[in-house]
Amino acid sequence: MNIVADTGVVFAREIRPELRKPLGLVFGMIQPLVFLTLFGPLLAGTPGVGQASPWQWFVPGVVVMLGLFGTASAGYYLLAEGDGGSLERMLVTPLSRAAMLIGRTMKEIVTLLAQAVLIIVVVLPLGFRLHPAGALTGLLLLAVLGVGLGSLSFALALAARRQPSIFYGVQQTLLFPLVLLSGVLLPMDDAPSWLYGMARANPVTYVVEAERALFAGDFSHPSVPYGVLAAIAVALVGLAVGTRGMRRASL
Repeated sequence: MNIVADTGVVFAREIRPELRKPLGLVFGMIQPLVFLTLFGPLLAGTPGVGQASPWQWFVPGVVVMLGLFGTASAGYYLLAEGDGGSLERMLVTPLSRAAMLIGRTMKEIVTLLAQAVLIIVVVLPLGFRLHPAGALTGLLLLAVLGVGLGSLSFALALAARRQPSIFYGVQQTLLFPLVLLSGVLLPMDDAPSWLYGMARANPVTYVVEAERALFAGDFSHPSVPYGVLAAIAVALVGLAVGTRGMRRASL
């Protein structure tokens, strides 16, 4: 029960600034909104997108992109706290190190889900057809993926506390290939064999495919279980690495 209470304390501490400045949610959505506005209309008639509205194909991918950019940047706040000294003060408290990670990750997930809902609301007038049960399940799957990515971001920030430039270098080096190879922007079915093989090695690819099926209300699509397994695998690895990094964090 101590870890549950400690997690609640950390979560409350992290979410309070977000509640005071809700406009931060909107600023975090700028990049996905740019892709929706400037890239989405170009997908009409693109092979592999389908005959329905291109928004049905593109919006689930943009939601995953939102999760990638949002949770992968979570470690930035940890670096900022390290510079200000508040991280060191927290590390000497009796709070569970695992709770410190889980509470922070929960804050990132709440923020991510709020932004994803806003994205969906924005595209409804554009012809996006909402399947409530599928969308809700898709958001749950996104949260599982976000747990893993956010935890990995925190672990990277802890490892790079003495040299923050390493965090930004590794984050940017890994983030864009993950996005491009996941098929968020364009279908990967007709890609060259070497590029298609790289896409299939990317766990985010399976989550994107599962999200598209779920947002279409197709729970029986073969991509759904693969996406669930991929998201759970990323979450388990992220929690294991992040918790270990938090427990071994030194002052």
